[in-house]
Amino acid sequence: MAQDTTLRFYNIDYCTYQEQQHGFQSADGEIKYLDVGTSDKVVMLLHGVPTSGWLYRKMIDSLVDGGMRVIIPDMLGFGASASPKGYDLYTPTAHANRLLALMDTLNIDKWCHVFHDFGGQVTWEMLRQDSARVSELVILNTIIYEDGFNPPVRMKRGPIAHIAMSLYRSQLTNKFMLKQLFKMSLHNTELTKTEFKGYQWPMLHGKTKAMYTFFTNTKYALPDYSAILKNMTIPVGVVWGKHDKLLQWDVQASSVMQDLHIEPENVHLVEASHFVQEETPVAICDAVLNITE
Repeated sequence: MAQDTTLRFYNIDYCTYQEQQHGFQSADGEIKYLDVGTSDKVVMLLHGVPTSGWLYRKMIDSLVDGGMRVIIPDMLGFGASASPKGYDLYTPTAHANRLLALMDTLNIDKWCHVFHDFGGQVTWEMLRQDSARVSELVILNTIIYEDGFNPPVRMKRGPIAHIAMSLYRSQLTNKFMLKQLFKMSLHNTELTKTEFKGYQWPMLHGKTKAMYTFFTNTKYALPDYSAILKNMTIPVGVVWGKHDKLLQWDVQASSVMQDLHIEPENVHLVEASHFVQEETPVAICDAVLNITE
């Protein structure tokens, strides 16, 4: 599928967004992704739970205009990607394997990596497997340490978790569930109907298997990623919504900055909550363009 180089993504609708996506046939199922721009400077934008690449639509134009090639995957089980059966298909390690395979297929050896929420766990596993692939990191309200991780619910595998996921798939309850999520995860921003539908569509089309794995896989303490972080020597920047109650910066800031060797001037606490991409896309684009110049 040829990329429409004149298309502007900022105010796009989800149907048009999907039309611009390419497909990568991984060993586990098809992954949909955007590939916009022709620069040798590449950035991957990685979403978390329960979102998709749609989360980054407000950033695409500015990054491409700033001289970047932008890769935005929908991880397996999210967005427009396939959602096959299998609990272990959706672990951080499995997601990491597929994303590295995607970049191999695109002949991209090295890139700036931007990630959010559950994308943190996937990123640490990617770096565990091949840390040389990433040239810079930009961290957005993501999972790093147990301190700071404060999800509204942590569920055991079983019937209750399955029922919870079914509420996201139902026309009767999906809207309520998502509205509650955005109420707690946006600071001073209200989504338009068009924007909301971009988050709603995947779940109404059954994309909850990966969510089920995430919510039940994080029932207990998170893995310790400190060894991975401490061994990194690449530039790292942080853009963090300071009003986020789900992933809190203050309680883990000193550990993260020390382990990742982040200078204070590279930490940007912004007037946003969890979904910083919706509320402060300019600040994130600035951080990416500055760290890659």
